[in-house]
Amino acid sequence: MRLTVLGGCGAWPAAGQACSGFLIEHDGFRLLVDAGYATAPRLFERIAAHELDAVFISHGHPDHCADLNPLLRARALGDHAAAPLPVYAVPAALDAVLALDRPGMLAGAYLLNEFAPGSALRIGPFGCQTRLLPHWLPNAGLRLTADDLVIAYTGDAGPSEDIAQLARDADLLVAEATFAGHVPEDSRGYLSSARDAGQQATAAGAHRLLLTHLWPGTDQHAARTAAADHYAGEVAVATAGLTVDLP
Repeated sequence: MRLTVLGGCGAWPAAGQACSGFLIEHDGFRLLVDAGYATAPRLFERIAAHELDAVFISHGHPDHCADLNPLLRARALGDHAAAPLPVYAVPAALDAVLALDRPGMLAGAYLLNEFAPGSALRIGPFGCQTRLLPHWLPNAGLRLTADDLVIAYTGDAGPSEDIAQLARDADLLVAEATFAGHVPEDSRGYLSSARDAGQQATAAGAHRLLLTHLWPGTDQHAARTAAADHYAGEVAVATAGLTVDLP
């Protein structure tokens, strides 16, 4: 199983980077998990739009789903015919981004599969368990399993005991860490820090930790250090182009 970071910025893309987006490949199947700002061009550097097999969107904030629009435009308007792209999201999460174009323009480019967080899904070779995690909008954390390999992804989420369950013994936990150590009062309960991510990885027994959604300008070394103070395993920061091979 291979994970390629298309982007890992929170809120907006820093220069040369992109917001949340991860290409996960296994047995020839290509799954895009989140499609935030500036992820589509980075995806197209690796594969053509028609070669993608499915998309999973954690929640409806644009730094996680805005580039679904250019992706679907490429499939609908490009030269290569493609079957409708399966897109998985919680109800209403994609209403705004799917309404950007004139009615019907993208209708044949995707097949929307809405699910309630807590549902189990099957997406290609992946067994998928979802869980509602605390955020301002309904946010579905994701546990992907294939051939005894596990990747867990929090989307955006405040600290929660459910994260440890979602990521139990995961080979890789991709955890939101918007802030290094201190979460501002107005975001507490809805976003996490690198320190929180380290604690969650330890509670879960995750084998590796990838910090994502760092606020642009955040000191990556400080974030890794804050996580490592609470987690003894390998810690990395999600930056565009990083590839993680499992196991």
